[in-house]
Amino acid sequence: MPKDMTAPLFRRATEADAPALARLHLDVWRDTYATLAPPEAIEKLDLAHRLNAWQISLADPARDCFLSEDADGVTGLIALGPAQGEPFDALAAPGEIKHLYVASSARRQGLGGRLLWQGFDRLRERGCRTAALGVVRQNYSARMFYADIGGREVANYTDAGPLWRSLMVLVAWDLPELS
Repeated sequence: MPKDMTAPLFRRATEADAPALARLHLDVWRDTYATLAPPEAIEKLDLAHRLNAWQISLADPARDCFLSEDADGVTGLIALGPAQGEPFDALAAPGEIKHLYVASSARRQGLGGRLLWQGFDRLRERGCRTAALGVVRQNYSARMFYADIGGREVANYTDAGPLWRSLMVLVAWDLPELS
């Protein structure tokens, strides 16, 4: 039977979505970082860890999360919040894209770009003039995607993270003011 080819539904995520978001996050992260992250990080950043993080994030009024879903479930997500950390300090009124993940079955269909633009709109509504995210330097496919969507690589930094000191690139977009 062919997969339902109807357009995905976009909506704000709720606390009830935490298990599905945790599963998507885990699957995409492990696929992306299988050869980049140390094995102990892959092992410790498991489903229970992701679920706990999503429960906390979805309960935080300073954060927003939007998802896309189709008949098979959640196909993508974008999570946003206040920019945190030194790399963001040089940006004008930044908002941070905390996560942008698209299921492997939904890639190359424009979904990542649609989620990103939805995130830009929400950050503008929150008064941000810049949107930014950190991406692991060796994640070349993501860096090319962000460049194709107009992202500028503005800084390099090290994420000291609790499990993995990763070399990062800060990617930023200027957000025009709402009229």
